[in-house]
Amino acid sequence: MSAEPLSPEPLTPAGPRHVALIMDGNGRWAEARGLPRAIGHREGVQALKRTIEAAPKLGIRCLTVFGFSTENWQRPADEVSDLMGLVRTYVGSDLKRLEKAGVRLRVLGRREGLPDDIAKIVDKAEASTAHNDKFILQVAFNYGGRADIVDAARRYVERVQAGEAVEPLDETTLGAGLSTAGGPPVDVIVRTSGEYRLSNFLLWEAAYAELVYQDILWPDYGPNALADVVEQFRSRDRRFGGRPAAKAAV
Repeated sequence: MSAEPLSPEPLTPAGPRHVALIMDGNGRWAEARGLPRAIGHREGVQALKRTIEAAPKLGIRCLTVFGFSTENWQRPADEVSDLMGLVRTYVGSDLKRLEKAGVRLRVLGRREGLPDDIAKIVDKAEASTAHNDKFILQVAFNYGGRADIVDAARRYVERVQAGEAVEPLDETTLGAGLSTAGGPPVDVIVRTSGEYRLSNFLLWEAAYAELVYQDILWPDYGPNALADVVEQFRSRDRRFGGRPAAKAAV
């Protein structure tokens, strides 16, 4: 489902407009305190709420967060069950608030394989916020970067086999089949918890995104950490494969 354009509100000129976050470290946060991993995941939800609230104040118009990967099904069944329970709880408690705040919720990733009630919750959340245009929150759930590219290619092939008129396969047509299609380009990808990898997150969209690594366990995340991301982004020289403009001679 494509995202509609955001309402034309003033932006901080230096950006970033779109920040993507790999929320990592819930388990380690809990284990360091002698707590069950489930408590870490629940505290991670509180960190997400703080971060969503802070983002618009920093000029960010779209936030994409990695909630559950296609590989996370390999985790113990009780942990997977708890993560699914958090989705039910979060949407149930925060959907009205997101609607009122003008937030449009999009869920990226595969719907097949999700529990039936989770799929219905996702559909309801997207439908009830579809008219909002102040801020976009994208949650990557049952998502993998490689899987998303494969799915986009498969959709193109299916259209060809169905006899539809399609454009030649290029970056534009393949990109239009991704679950992120229609959203603003990703400006910066953030990895928390001191790890230094993308973990199959937004592989296509990462082509020219700035990368920021923060040694903060996700349950401790909040406005100050996000403000640091914005500051780092604004200090970068983004050339997109080009060369910096020559400075005028003095």
